[in-house]
Amino acid sequence: MSRPFILGLTGSIGMGKSATAAMFRARGVPVHDADACVHALYGPGGAAAARIGAAFPGTLAPDGSVDRDRLRAAVIGDPERLARLEGLVHPLVREAEQAFLAAHAEAPLVVLDVPLLFETGGEARCDAVAVVTAPAEVQRARVLARPGMTEPTFAAILAKQMPDAEKRRRADALIETGRGFPHAEAQVEALIAAARRGALPGAQRGKKPTA
Repeated sequence: MSRPFILGLTGSIGMGKSATAAMFRARGVPVHDADACVHALYGPGGAAAARIGAAFPGTLAPDGSVDRDRLRAAVIGDPERLARLEGLVHPLVREAEQAFLAAHAEAPLVVLDVPLLFETGGEARCDAVAVVTAPAEVQRARVLARPGMTEPTFAAILAKQMPDAEKRRRADALIETGRGFPHAEAQVEALIAAARRGALPGAQRGKKPTA
C-alpha cells in the first residue's frame, strides 16, 4: 500500500521555518505544525491541559488552559518533573501526528514541521529532512527584532537547540532563507518536485516512519 512521502521540516529559531512551511501549504502540500498542535493541547479544553493541571497543581489559568509561565516555573531545573511533563504531552502530540498522516494518506507528499526534530529523534519518522537555514548574523537580527526578545533569552533558546551547523550536516536538503524568500520559494518548489518523484536522498537511505 502506498503512502505519502514524509518530509521533515526543521530549523533553529529565526531561520524562517514558519515562513517556509507556509510556502509548502501555498503549493498544496499538507503540513502538520507540531507547535500549533501543542498550543491546541494546552488550550482551554485541550487534551493535555487537564492532565497537566492534575500533575502540576496551580499551572492552569482560570479558563482551563495551561499557564505556560507557571508550568515553566514548575519544571525548570528539575529533570524528573520535565520528563514527567514530556511523558504526558509527547504521546498526545504523536497521536495528533498519526491522525494527520491518516487524514492525508492519499497525498503524494506531506510535511512534518517540527522545531526540535533532530533533538527528539523525529527524523526516524521521516523519509527525508529539510533544514531551513540562514547566516548567523541574519538569524540574530531577526530574533532580536521580535517584541520582548533579549540577548539572554536568545542565548538560552539557542542553548536548547542543536547547532545549525550540525542540523545542516544531518539534512537531506537545505532551504536557505538568508538570500531572500524568492530564492527559498524556488528551493521549496524543487524539493516538492524531487520528493514527488522519489528523488530526495532520504528515499535512498531507507528511512521508515515508526508506528
